[in-house]
Amino acid sequence: MIDVNEDELKKKLTPEQYHILREKGTEAPFSGKLLNEKHTGDFVCAVCGQVVFKSDTKFESGTGWPSFYDAANNDAIVLSDDDSFGMHRTEVTCSNCGSHLGHLFHDAPEQPTGERFCINSASLDFEAKK
Repeated sequence: MIDVNEDELKKKLTPEQYHILREKGTEAPFSGKLLNEKHTGDFVCAVCGQVVFKSDTKFESGTGWPSFYDAANNDAIVLSDDDSFGMHRTEVTCSNCGSHLGHLFHDAPEQPTGERFCINSASLDFEAKK
């Protein structure tokens, strides 16, 4: 995992991005810039640029956050238990820099994996492919 300079990140990221990525916050539903992104490309961590999700696994879940049924690859993310706010969830973080991306839920039976990675737009950048 790479070392992250928090002071530099505070300059690079918006306050909302910093709160989500480094303090495990969540953006308001239906507010994210990438919610309706439909182009072909890669979704990368806003902190380190690692590819974490691909456009061909993105789907409309109706939850208000970008949803994916699989990660870019098994090494791109780390899953860990999150028992905050009186509920059990699975946190999704970037394996390269440890930034909080969102949560994983097992409530998408119509998708190939049955999983829904519920990811904050603010934690991602999008790199379109031609």
